[in-house]
Order: sequence, then structure tokens, then C-alpha cells
Amino acid sequence: MNRPGHELYPKSPLGEQEPGVPTGRDVEWQPLVDYRRAGVSETTIHGAVAWAHGDEVFHSFGGDVLCYGRSMMKPLMLKPLANALAPVTSWPQRAIAVASHNGTPEHVSAAQSLLPEPMWGLMQTPLDVPLIQFGRQVRRPRRWYHCCSGEHAAILAACPRMGWSRAGYHLPQHPFFQAYLGVLRRFLGASWEPKRVARDGCSLPTASNTVGELAVLYAALARTRDEDWIWEAMHRHPDLVGGFNRLDSTILKAGGGAVLAKEGADGLLGLAIVHPDYPQGLGVVIKIAHGWNPQATWTLARAVLGVLGVELRNPYAVRRQKPFIVPGIVPPDHLDRLEQVQTWDEWDPDTERYPYDWRDFTEGGGS
Repeated sequence: MNRPGHELYPKSPLGEQEPGVPTGRDVEWQPLVDYRRAGVSETTIHGAVAWAHGDEVFHSFGGDVLCYGRSMMKPLMLKPLANALAPVTSWPQRAIAVASHNGTPEHVSAAQSLLPEPMWGLMQTPLDVPLIQFGRQVRRPRRWYHCCSGEHAAILAACPRMGWSRAGYHLPQHPFFQAYLGVLRRFLGASWEPKRVARDGCSLPTASNTVGELAVLYAALARTRDEDWIWEAMHRHPDLVGGFNRLDSTILKAGGGAVLAKEGADGLLGLAIVHPDYPQGLGVVIKIAHGWNPQATWTLARAVLGVLGVELRNPYAVRRQKPFIVPGIVPPDHLDRLEQVQTWDEWDPDTERYPYDWRDFTEGGGS
């Protein structure tokens, strides 16, 4: 139609194929979890999982899918700023800088403390409401409620200390994003380039990576955990990283300092693990094909961490269908241990099953 702005819209509702960029239709997603009602699979969750030791992906299930790291990359995005922020930040401020928080008063207070109030107007997060609201409370949308407000405030606080202008800090040409790409090249190779860079939901740029690349990057987080404050800050204040009943916060507490976890939209979980069998750092990344699904991702995380000796609780009783994990989510040498990791607890009976054979009570009884 060639109307103004037409280039911002797709040309066809069927979608175009771009050279070198596979779509979700081209990927061989694999089942990761299936929910069964009385033995019948009622819902199946597809996705991809990658395990990396050092810079080697040694197990991949569901294809090396190209996706955006989104908020899962915050521990890596803050690495270029870590030294600049170290002298002027407290541990809670450091934790909120890598958070995708729920927007509670504690989260907002920590994020706001990173900037003097006259600088608050520079922050470019979208207007939002708290991620999890309790009861019937209602909140007017504010930038500070956005789950990424801590990261934005930390970038703005670091810019003058890095010699960068605060103007345009959220654009891909800004030195901040270029420094972040330098971190990715440090761990993925000097010649690595993203196939695509897009605007994230918080207005910062996000780079595309394969699930295997993401696992390598998370292995690097474990390997370099002592070179800055990021690992320690997330473990000192796990509830600032996510919040109440959030998966990454719960894993941080369950891991005893040996597991760094970070959720990311849409449908991502990154695990950086310190384990004696993986001296170069272990990275495990889970990508859910259809996007955000905390319950299925929690089940997968419980299984992955369980085979590595980390016990993760279930968030709530399983009221209906039981989740069953697919063996391919872990390397073959972990299968024996996978069979010992239950995806339910003793308070989760099979409420969908009748405790009798219903045919015995029909006319004529059973066959």
C-alpha cells in the first residue's frame, strides 16, 4: 500500500523467510514435558535444551534454536559496567541491577536508590504495573514498576563513570550495547556477530543467539564468577533478582551459592552451575517453544538440577495432571539419576483418577 511507515509492518500474514534466519516453523522442537490425565497426555510442552561445559556444547535437545536472550542476559549485560559501579553501589543495588523484579515496594526502592531523583526522568523503561499484584490492589502504571527498571537505573548511573553520554543509552549504537557485544565476543569468539538485533520489551536492544551459544555464555558466568560482583550480589539478595515464588530467586536460594539462575522472556531459563564434574563451568539453558510457562520451566529446572545434586522444591501442589519429563533433557550419563527426580510431592495424589474400576458399577459389570 506504500502508506507512511509501511516498512514497519510484515508484508504477509504468513510471514516471510529471511536468508540465514530460521523461523520457529523450521526448527525441530522436541517435547520436554507432557501433562497426563489418568495416563493420557493432555498437554505437551515443546522446546529446546542445551548443556555446555566451557566453550563446548556437549548435549543439545530440540535443535540449536535461534532466539533472543532478552532478560536472561542481564548478568552478562552488566559485566562491562561492574568495575565502574563497584565503588558507588551497595549489595542490594547491585542485585536490582541484574533483576527482572516483581515491582514490589522493596524492588522499586532499591532501583530508585541507584539514581538521584533529578535523574529519574532520564529512564526509558515503558510505563508498567507490578508483575505480581497481591489481592485486589491497583497501581497506576509507572516506569519504576517495570521489571527492568533496576538495570536501566544502573546503566544511567554507570554512564558518566564510563565517560559515556546518558543520551540514547537504550539504543544499539550507544557505547553500552557495543561494550556488551564485546563481552559476548569474549566468550563466543572475536568474529561472532548477532544475526539480528531487536528492541526488547524494556526498550534496550537484545541480540539474537542460539540456545547453544546461550549455554556457552552461562558456562562462562560460572567460570568467571570471581572476577566481579555479579555472582555474589545475586546470591546475597535473591529475592531482589525476581521476587516472591519466582523461579530464579528460588533456584538461587536452593543452590547454596553454586547455581546462578536467571529467567528471561519469552520462555527462557539460564543456569550457570559450579560443579566438580565441570571445572570449566556448566551452562544449561531451557527455551520453551510457546513462551512464558513458569510451571513447566520449574518442572524442567527441578529435573536438571536434581541430576546434579541440587534439590529444588515444587512451588505448589499439583492439582490436576501430573507433569512427566522427557529423558532427552539431560545427557545420557545422567538418565539413571533423572529417574529418581520426582516431579510431584507426597501431597500430590492422582486426583483425576477414580479409585475404583467404574465398569464394575455399570449394568452388567466389567467385561
